[in-house]
Amino acid sequence: MNKKITPVQQSGEKTFTWADFKLNSDGMVPVIAQDYETGEVLMLAYMNEEAYNTTVETGKMTYWSRSRNELWTKGLTSGHLQYVKSLTLDCDNDTILAKVDQVGAACHTGNRTCFFKPLYQD
Repeated sequence: MNKKITPVQQSGEKTFTWADFKLNSDGMVPVIAQDYETGEVLMLAYMNEEAYNTTVETGKMTYWSRSRNELWTKGLTSGHLQYVKSLTLDCDNDTILAKVDQVGAACHTGNRTCFFKPLYQD
């Protein structure tokens, strides 16, 4: 299912493009993937310009794999795809919140979320 994402026009402002993002030293932006229905944080990954454009064009979350040094559409090999419901840029233009429809597990370990190792709880 390929579904191009429709950009949101900000009130009185232009639509955001990659040029508006504040990139890290590697030319990327961190992306927090969150379940669009439950609000559960699923994973953190990174996008470069190609990953961002591919995500917008296909409606499937696509990242830059820093370990493999290649474009990575989440779930292409595992079947655990992430379909974009919304993309929101933070106040500093340096992090994207992606609300997604997660198919299967988000974590490569098979866990629903990558955040399953408790460190502290009050």
